[in-house]
Amino acid sequence: MIDKRTRAALFRARLAQALEGRSQSDLARATGLDRSTISALLAPGERLPNAQAAADCAAALGVSCDWLLGLTDRRDPPDHLAERAVTLVPAARALFDDTILAWHREAQGAKIRHVPATLPDLLKTPEVLAFEYRLPDAAIEAFEAQRQVLETGFPDFEIALPRHELVSFAAGTGYWSGLPAALRRAQLDHMAQRLETRYPAVRLYLFDAHRVFSAPVTVFGATRAVVYLGQQYLVFSDPAKVAEVARHFDHLVREASHPARATPDLIRGLAV
Repeated sequence: MIDKRTRAALFRARLAQALEGRSQSDLARATGLDRSTISALLAPGERLPNAQAAADCAAALGVSCDWLLGLTDRRDPPDHLAERAVTLVPAARALFDDTILAWHREAQGAKIRHVPATLPDLLKTPEVLAFEYRLPDAAIEAFEAQRQVLETGFPDFEIALPRHELVSFAAGTGYWSGLPAALRRAQLDHMAQRLETRYPAVRLYLFDAHRVFSAPVTVFGATRAVVYLGQQYLVFSDPAKVAEVARHFDHLVREASHPARATPDLIRGLAV
């Protein structure tokens, strides 16, 4: 509970903040209130608006009525928050498009949780990248430079992958049909070595897709969770929803049959 004097002071401060750049006359015209009423609400004292006046001021200023009255710290109106809580963003068929790079930079230093669509790009050899994305050498070299920059910013990067994805890759079946066996063996050796040298900063867990399932998803710290749909990203920015997706990822980790430290040996066992 907040006493009336404290709430009135908070309301005045927030009303003045929301009004910044606009005049009291502008607000009076937008709300239908007298200019003297607006002045009184902004003057020192214990004056608080009635429900209608508070709602009109909030609507005219594009802020939450609850925020004006000190009931929440979220300034935006509920409909704006809902619109931003779940959004669709175009997804490019590329290694790291500008959107993904920006999300990684924003989350620098935070924990990243990642379920890739195939093998994790961060652990792929240039030959596998070229096979998968059909890109020229120059694009692969540019990605390598980006990858080095990104890796230095993430001391805690967890990856969860269905074990059958690695089995299919090792056998060269399905999605990986046509990739020469020598390149597949080199990729598995490279992945195992990278996981060993980067441990514990980068950890890969293998789960059984017969027991649990996950769409491709990345959780960027506590601020954003992104589900990859193919042509679009489904982006969650509401903290509660991000936490739910993070719990889903943590469940995948708990379902892994082996600890991350054992994953390199499991990968090498497939390279036959």
